[in-house]
Amino acid sequence: MTTMTAAAAPARPASARTMWAILALVLLADALDVIDATVTNIAALTIAGDLNGGPDLIKWLGTAYMLAMGVLLMVGGRLGDKYGQRRLFLVGMAGFTAASAVAGLAPGPAPLLAARAAQGAFGALLIPQGMGIMTRTFSRAMLTKAFGLFGPLLGVATIGGPALAGLIISADVLGLSWRPIFLINVVLGVAGLAVAVRILPRDDGDRATVVDVRGSALLAGAMLGLLYGLIEGSGDGWGTVPVVSVVAGLVFFAAFARRQSTASDPLLRPSLLRNRGFTSGLVVGLTVFAATIGLVYVLSLFLQEGLRASPRAAALTLLPLTVGVIGSAFAAIGGLVARLGRTLVFVGLAVILAGCGWVLALVAASGTGVGLWTLTPAFFVIGVGLGCCYSTIFDVALGDIDPAEAGSASGSLSSIQQLASAIGSAAVTSIFLRGSAEGLDRAMTTSLLVVLGLIALSVPLVALMPRRAAQ
Repeated sequence: MTTMTAAAAPARPASARTMWAILALVLLADALDVIDATVTNIAALTIAGDLNGGPDLIKWLGTAYMLAMGVLLMVGGRLGDKYGQRRLFLVGMAGFTAASAVAGLAPGPAPLLAARAAQGAFGALLIPQGMGIMTRTFSRAMLTKAFGLFGPLLGVATIGGPALAGLIISADVLGLSWRPIFLINVVLGVAGLAVAVRILPRDDGDRATVVDVRGSALLAGAMLGLLYGLIEGSGDGWGTVPVVSVVAGLVFFAAFARRQSTASDPLLRPSLLRNRGFTSGLVVGLTVFAATIGLVYVLSLFLQEGLRASPRAAALTLLPLTVGVIGSAFAAIGGLVARLGRTLVFVGLAVILAGCGWVLALVAASGTGVGLWTLTPAFFVIGVGLGCCYSTIFDVALGDIDPAEAGSASGSLSSIQQLASAIGSAAVTSIFLRGSAEGLDRAMTTSLLVVLGLIALSVPLVALMPRRAAQ
């Protein structure tokens, strides 16, 4: 989730003790982001039931967070360059903490969704600053250690989000049910803010940095229009409102594309889109992330609604999927992606197709009578495929990028990842919920077929990506 901001003037290396404290702080911020992006996968049904939110709340709980994060992520990095990374880190951490408190105390669906969007927006201000601060203040040796710790910790956070949600809901701490999954952020956020005030180095930023606020606003309008239209259309039928919403989204997107070709410092450089390898990787990443993030969300709904699993049991059943992701991702970054390049993406997609086909066969044979532990081997296979893709698609997409454009390209791909997650979470969930009227086994089957189709469509595009990953 971390993006590289534009290069700032290098600062004097901090002491070893301060560098470790800064690293711990940055890791905490990134862990909070990863956990909050996944925590509602397990908690959504409980939250919707408690607040009488219905299907709309289920669809938007994760989408609101990821949409706000994706739209503002690149702008967050530019704001840090302009006004100072320390200042933006403090603003982001304070806002994220406050939004978490509102989410945990929300009396109804509307305040909760507003708080989730605020979490994503402030997270977009917070996350990009950590890498910039470390780059300015860490020695080369410390940077190497820091990069080595990001993967393991974020892997643990990925597991920890749904697992933590399942345990907290089952424990029903002080009778608060799901609310502590957000309120725990308040404790961690206040502690992190207190540390940040003391240890983060001061920087004034560069007021000459250009921030394309208009481009970001157009992108926000485009994504909101498209997402709202897709959710309403796939859930309630394609009436006037969803059609108008999608058309408005397309108009905003066209205006955003024009803005990128005319702005002096665009969010997405037009030259990147003329690079066939990068554009192919961007489309593959968009498709794969949208399909698979939506799939994981739907699997958690199927386990709880269709198989009557408790939140804790559902989290434990999905644990092999996350273990598969982490194991194969470490193998990929440990050397496989350097040796295999785009071939590893082909392998990952093939494994995902095999795992989804396996789940489809089990659901088709047994419906809602399929056992939880019967599904776990297939979930592990899906996870292995996801790990091969998640850690390599964007590395390979950057294989032919000019070094001068690497920062912009990397930031663009990070935003695309968040936006794709929002699209997939909303669209695939809408398909599942609409099909549930005909039976949850039928809804799961339809959702799996959609995911299989999207993954299959992305396979030929991998051949257009660079052969080798970026070094």
